[in-house]
Amino acid sequence: MGILFYVLVILPQRRRMKAAQALRDSVSVGDEIRTVGGIYGKIVELGDDDLTVEVAPGSTIRMTRRAIGERLEGTDE
Repeated sequence: MGILFYVLVILPQRRRMKAAQALRDSVSVGDEIRTVGGIYGKIVELGDDDLTVEVAPGSTIRMTRRAIGERLEGTDE
């Protein structure tokens, strides 16, 4: 029973956590992202634990890297 729980719950969770960490480590200035809160923007500055995102022309917000939900690719905005 314990092995089944490990295989069905723990392993997939670890994979998701590793993928999220890889995403946070691989973003760079100029990347368009969506945050876990649903905010879209372009990265304009990166720090060790935080980043600055332009959400509208001339309007930026500062957030933690952990708030990155996904990198957007091939968007025509």
